[in-house]
Amino acid sequence: MAYIFQAPLVSDIQAIGEAFGENAQGGDLLMLNGPLGAGKTTMTQGVARGLGVRGTISSPTFVIAQIHRGRVIDLVHVDAYRLGSMDELDALDLDTSLDESLTVVEWGEGKTEVLSEDRVEVFIERPEGADAGLDPEDLFEDAPRTLRCVGVGERGAELLDAVARDERLANLIVSHGE
Repeated sequence: MAYIFQAPLVSDIQAIGEAFGENAQGGDLLMLNGPLGAGKTTMTQGVARGLGVRGTISSPTFVIAQIHRGRVIDLVHVDAYRLGSMDELDALDLDTSLDESLTVVEWGEGKTEVLSEDRVEVFIERPEGADAGLDPEDLFEDAPRTLRCVGVGERGAELLDAVARDERLANLIVSHGE
């Protein structure tokens, strides 16, 4: 199951994230992938809002993982960019909170798929600027993003389908397929 969303505004990325948070269950895994400045943390801010998390959500780049208390389930926010091995992933002890929380992993592709057979993988594409898109400052904050979301496993497909049915997002869906 796959959906493609077009998110012309930062608020659209956050709305998609919020729908994920509102439809999440303990044990859900959301993997966010994309270049620097794509909107991974921006989307996680929306997820946090959907979970009822209070406080600031920032990239956990230097602390690797942060736990934020939600109304019903917690948000475990992980930045896998600096993880170089399975041993480092194992040292985070994510499996202790995986069943009760929504785990959002930035930069997880090729590293964290082993955490769950059921997950949603989100690939965020953004327009590239002057230096092949490596400098986030070369784009306006609201440069349009394309989010390709893939539901892996039964629960991943169920979660993604619930998000896609959210009426607030109807005008952002540009494609749907298997």
